[in-house]
Amino acid sequence: MAGGRFSAALTRAWYAGSPWLLPLAPLGRLTASVAGRRLQRFRARAEKPPVPVLVVGNITVGGTGKTPLVIALCREASARGLNPVVISRGYGACPPSLPWRVTPDQRPAEAGDEPLMVAAATGVPVIIDPQRRRALDAALALSPDLVISDDGLQHYALPRTAEIVVIDAARGLGNGRCLPAGPLREPALRLQHSNWVVCNGAPGAGSNLPAGIAEQGITMTLTPGLLTNAVSDEQLSPAAFLARYPAVNAVAGIGNPARFFHTLDTFGLTVTGHAFADHHAYTPDDLALPGEAPIVMTEKDLVKCQAFVTDRVWVLPVTAALPPGFFDEVFTLLFQDQT
Repeated sequence: MAGGRFSAALTRAWYAGSPWLLPLAPLGRLTASVAGRRLQRFRARAEKPPVPVLVVGNITVGGTGKTPLVIALCREASARGLNPVVISRGYGACPPSLPWRVTPDQRPAEAGDEPLMVAAATGVPVIIDPQRRRALDAALALSPDLVISDDGLQHYALPRTAEIVVIDAARGLGNGRCLPAGPLREPALRLQHSNWVVCNGAPGAGSNLPAGIAEQGITMTLTPGLLTNAVSDEQLSPAAFLARYPAVNAVAGIGNPARFFHTLDTFGLTVTGHAFADHHAYTPDDLALPGEAPIVMTEKDLVKCQAFVTDRVWVLPVTAALPPGFFDEVFTLLFQDQT
C-alpha cells in the first residue's frame, strides 16, 4: 500500500512540475542519453520483419489509451480480410509457460487484464511474453498477415514496420524530463522517429505537448457506448442511466482514472470516484462500497472482477474513434512493400 501511495505521489509530481524533483534531473539526462544510444543502434540495424509489424506504444509511464486503439486496429484489419495477431507483455500475468496464448476464458492473473480485454473484444489470437522477440516468433507460427504489438515501443529487439505513439492529451508529457525526474521513458525527440502520433482526447491546460503535436497530431476520441450491467447484460443509454441512477460510484484501475471519472461527469451523473493503481488486482472488498449507488467501471477493470461482481456493477465500454482516412493510411504503409 505504501509503495502504491508513493507511486501515485510521484506521478502527480511529474505532471504538476513539482520542484522537489529537480535534484533528479541529472539521472533523467542519463536516461535520455542511454535511450538515445539504444534508438540509434536500433535504427542502424534496420531489420525488416517477415510480415508487417505495427507497434502501438507510448513514451510516458502509465496508460495513454493504447489498448482501445489496438482493438480498433484489429477490428479494422479483420474487416479488410486480414488475419492479425496481437503480442503483448502481459503485465502482471503469470502464465504456466511463455510465450502464452491468451483466450477469453482465462483468469486475469494468468493472462493479464489488457490481453484478456483484447482477446474478448476482437477474437484475434493474443500472445503474451515479456520478451517481445519471442512473442513475435510465436505469433509468426500462426501465419498472420499482420502482427500488432500492444506496447513495446522501447523493446528494440522487436523489428517493426511502423510505429504509432499514443499520448494522453490531457496530461501530455508532464515536466518533459526522463525517468526518474519525469514520466518520459525516452526524450520527446523520440516522437519525430515514429510514423504517427495519436493524441487521446483534447489537450489540457499545461499538458506540455511538443510544438506542433497538438495542432498536427492525430486526435483519437474514446466514444462511450451503452452502460451494461455486469450480471444481467441490461443496457442503458447515458440519458436513461442518469434518469434511473443520478449518483454513482466510479471505480477505475487504469493509467488515468480521472479521464474515466470526467466521462461520467459529462453524462450529468454525480460521481464519487475510487481510483486504484493501473492493473490493480481487485478483491471483493474493493467493491464493498457503502450505500446503494451503483458501481460503474471500465472494461479493463471488469475482466478482473468477473468472479465476484454483483448486479450493482455496470461497465462503460468505449470505442476508439479516429479521423477519416487514418486506417487507410496505416494499412497502406504497412503493406506497401508486400508482394
